Amino acid sequence: MSLTSHSFHSWEEDFFRAGFSRIAGVDEVGRGCLAGPVIAASVILPLDQRISGVRDSKKLTPKKRESLFDKILFQSLAYGIGLVEVAEIDHINIFQATIKAMLLSVQSLILPPDLVVIDGNITLPLSIQQRSIIGGDDLCYSIAAASIVAKVTRDRLMRVMASEYPGYGFDRHKGYGTLAHREAIKTLGVTPQHRRTFRGVC
Repeated sequence: MSLTSHSFHSWEEDFFRAGFSRIAGVDEVGRGCLAGPVIAASVILPLDQRISGVRDSKKLTPKKRESLFDKILFQSLAYGIGLVEVAEIDHINIFQATIKAMLLSVQSLILPPDLVVIDGNITLPLSIQQRSIIGGDDLCYSIAAASIVAKVTRDRLMRVMASEYPGYGFDRHKGYGTLAHREAIKTLGVTPQHRRTFRGVC
């Protein structure tokens, strides 16, 4: 079931009134990158507390995301990370890799949710009840929190990758297809972390 047009923070209240108490927000990052893995996060937060400043990770500064990341993990009842590497992305395609990363993140939660709330129009192969919310990272508190956890996790990984593959600027563009990144590919060639099935890589 895909949902839209709801005010931020009110989704959880509606779900709680519907009888759900452990709501896991799910989001991914890196789907449109030319390099690096796709990473998803699932987060279950207490329903009676709110972390000020949580919103879509794309609308936050890196410094603010890092600060909120620590607060989210500290306050969460459970969180999980799912990662799909480049070779598998090229093998099964990015859409299937995104679904797998999300699924892995939910399955790694130490506290099983009774509702999974997913950003976008995606349905996961789970027996748990779920809702997909288009633009959910900008509309739903739980999904926004998951977007921050996924983004910070991947950004940290890409900074490590930058030291392993100098000259590509992974610490700056995080694998996205910027002009500087495309020029680096032309000059230096592709690395094992580049998605060879993506336009702009090969």
